[in-house]
Amino acid sequence: MTKAIYLDMDGTIADLYSVDNWLKKLRAEDATPYIQARPLVKLSALARRLNTLQRKGYTIGIISWGSKHATAEYDKAVEKAKNFWLNKHLPSVKFDEIHIVPYGTPKSTVAREKNGYLFDDEENNRAEWGINAFDVVNMLDILGELE
Repeated sequence: MTKAIYLDMDGTIADLYSVDNWLKKLRAEDATPYIQARPLVKLSALARRLNTLQRKGYTIGIISWGSKHATAEYDKAVEKAKNFWLNKHLPSVKFDEIHIVPYGTPKSTVAREKNGYLFDDEENNRAEWGINAFDVVNMLDILGELE
């Protein structure tokens, strides 16, 4: 088993879907909802778990999609916004990999560690990833078991 953990952002650790008018803003190529999203998990607990696992040799990464039907310019704005969110909300975590990729990109194709764990709210992403993919439900407990 490869010692790697990858997290999705939207719907997994960031509550994009609770931002007022998020869909209208995304369709207008406004990246602010990605900055305004509230955390979906207790980030202090998540950071502690990720930092502990990283010290034990785990690769820690983010694999998150850009917005659907985005231009290349908007994909860059979304990547910048998501990196801002990570730096603001998880400043103590020094991610080994951050992949903000075009919408629909199979996540297994961008991870450097192919047999790691993926936490993602989208069932299709978990199915594409395989056996080591989990929903956000119980994420902190599962990470705790890996410690």
